[in-house]
Amino acid sequence: MATHRRGVAGNVREVAVTQEGQPTSGSTGDGLVGRWTYRSFRNLPDPAVPCEQGPNRLLFGRGVLEIEPFAPGAFSGRLVFGETTMLRLTGTSSVGNPFAVRFQGIGEGAGAEGWVYDYVGYLVPAWPNGVDQRLALVGSVVRTVAHGANPAGMVASWIAVKQD
Repeated sequence: MATHRRGVAGNVREVAVTQEGQPTSGSTGDGLVGRWTYRSFRNLPDPAVPCEQGPNRLLFGRGVLEIEPFAPGAFSGRLVFGETTMLRLTGTSSVGNPFAVRFQGIGEGAGAEGWVYDYVGYLVPAWPNGVDQRLALVGSVVRTVAHGANPAGMVASWIAVKQD
């Protein structure tokens, strides 16, 4: 086990992690607390899509994932899209290899009323010889409740990269 110093919102925190770079048992997720750049992508299997129709056709959503301090086994935060639209996030976390989170986002703010999305995500393990590797969460999201012309059941993949 090692302790890594990580900058979070201008503060330096001591984060206990395993040799593989995972939060330790009983962890409060301090290493995850802070702002992450979030992007989700449509699961389109055609490899020609980015070349012929532009990579933005794959983009499903983008914003800032703000993970708040949480107790062992819990998860909380918000996912902000623009200035007035967001999802309030609540759920669970589990220590393992990889560290996992499962949470639900409930829409708040202009245009997000009635939004409900469910997420599962995993902390990418640290590469032993990785150079400048950033903390990253990867996972899947499903639209749980239809809203507007958007049907329930749409599934996308997502990635969040920890900001400084």
